[in-house]
Amino acid sequence: MNEIKLKKSDIKKINKKLTESLSNYRKFMSYAAGDVPLGVLCLPKPTEKILLDNGFLRVYDLFDADLAKVKGLGQIRIRDLTSRLDQFLAMR
Repeated sequence: MNEIKLKKSDIKKINKKLTESLSNYRKFMSYAAGDVPLGVLCLPKPTEKILLDNGFLRVYDLFDADLAKVKGLGQIRIRDLTSRLDQFLAMR
């Protein structure tokens, strides 16, 4: 059998690249799973209307958004929204 000997520095580089690739894959999969209309979250109509009026058309639009800056979304609506997002992503 042919054995390949790697230096510790080579192994660290490979591990770093693998970790970066997996991180990019996870991020891609999250966005791909979120490429669905907001309606799948079954939000209350007023919450959905506020989001649509502010340009949030798809679930992935909510990723990395600062919901506290969206006019009309208070603590209760944000809490409900994040709960539904968590449920949605857990099922994906």
